[in-house]
Amino acid sequence: MTTPPGVPATMRAAVLHGVDDVRIEDVPVPPIGEHQVLVQVAAVGVCGSDVHYHRQGRIADFVVEEPMILGHEASGVIVAVGPAVAQERVGQRVSIEPQHPCRRCEFCRTGRYNLCPHMEFYATPPIHGAFAEYAVIDADFAHPIPEAMSWEAAALCEPLSVGVWACGKAGIGVGGSVLIAGAGPIGLIIAQTARALGASRVILSDPAPLRREAAQAARFSEVLDPGAPATGGSATGGASPAQVDAFIDASGAEPAVRAGMRTVRPGGRVVLVGMGADEMTLPVSTILTREIVLTGVFRYASTWPTAIALVASGAVDLDSLVTARFGLADVERALEMATRPEHRKVLVLPSDLLTV
Repeated sequence: MTTPPGVPATMRAAVLHGVDDVRIEDVPVPPIGEHQVLVQVAAVGVCGSDVHYHRQGRIADFVVEEPMILGHEASGVIVAVGPAVAQERVGQRVSIEPQHPCRRCEFCRTGRYNLCPHMEFYATPPIHGAFAEYAVIDADFAHPIPEAMSWEAAALCEPLSVGVWACGKAGIGVGGSVLIAGAGPIGLIIAQTARALGASRVILSDPAPLRREAAQAARFSEVLDPGAPATGGSATGGASPAQVDAFIDASGAEPAVRAGMRTVRPGGRVVLVGMGADEMTLPVSTILTREIVLTGVFRYASTWPTAIALVASGAVDLDSLVTARFGLADVERALEMATRPEHRKVLVLPSDLLTV
C-alpha cells in the first residue's frame, strides 16, 4: 500500500535490539490494512513488561529474537484510514486497545478474544509496539475519547482496562470488600477501579513506604505494611483486614499471594494479576475448605468503554499517577526510571501533540 498523503514514508522509533540495547532509528511507517487506522502517537505509558523485555529479553515463553519496538499503553490521533474505514475518522483522538485478534477462533467468537491463540499484541514478540511516531491498529480498537481527556489518561486506559478486567473477575460490586497486594501503578489503578465500582472497603498492602504513602495520598485509608508485626492473627501484617470478599494480587510475590488468600471469606474470590514466578506453593486446604474461586488475568476484552467512562466521569484519576515524562530519544532513561519506587507511571511522548 502506498503512503497516504501527508504521512511520511519513515518514522522515528525506539527499537529494542537486545538486552539493554535500545536504538532510535528511522523505520518505515507501518502499512494500513483494509480495516485499520494509522495513529500519530501522542503518549505511551511504560509498563513492567517493557522493562522485562529491556532487561531480560523475554517474559516466560515470549522471547525477543529480532529487533522490536516496545510500548503498548498508547493514545494519539488518527491521521489515515484503510479503505473499509470511514474517512470521517481522520482527526479523531483515540485510546489504543493494543490487540489484533483473529476474530475467527472459538474464543473470539464467544467474546473472549483476549485468549485468542493467534493474538498479535503490541510489544509482544515479534509484534511492534508504540514507542514510535506512528502505529496501526484495527479501527474498532481505536477508541474515541472525549476532548477533555488528556493524552496521558487516554494512554493509561490500557492499565485501567487491566483493573476493570481484574475487578470483574473478582466480582467487585456495591458494598463489597477487597484486599489488594501491591500498591504500585497497577495496584493503585485496581484500587481506584474497585472504589469506583462501589466497594465499601478497599485495603492495600505493600512493603515499600513510598508506595504506601502514594496509596494514602490517593485517599485509601486502610494501607498495610506486610512486614509489620502481625496483630490479631493477621496473615498480612499490621492491623488485620479480617475476612474480605476478594483478594487481588498485583505484586507477583509468593508470600503476598499465600497471605492474601487466607484473608478471603468462604465462597470468595482470588485474582492473580502480578507476574511472578512460573510456579508457587499455595494454601490448598484454604482453597478447598472455603471453596475459594482462584483465577488469573490475561489482558482484557471489551473493557475500553468502561475504562473511558470511569476516567471521563472523574471516578478514576489517571493523570495523578504520572510522575515523569520523556521524549522518544530518552526511552532507555524512561525504562530505567520506571523501576524506581518513587515513580508510579512514566510516560514517553513520541510527538509534539501534547504541546498543541
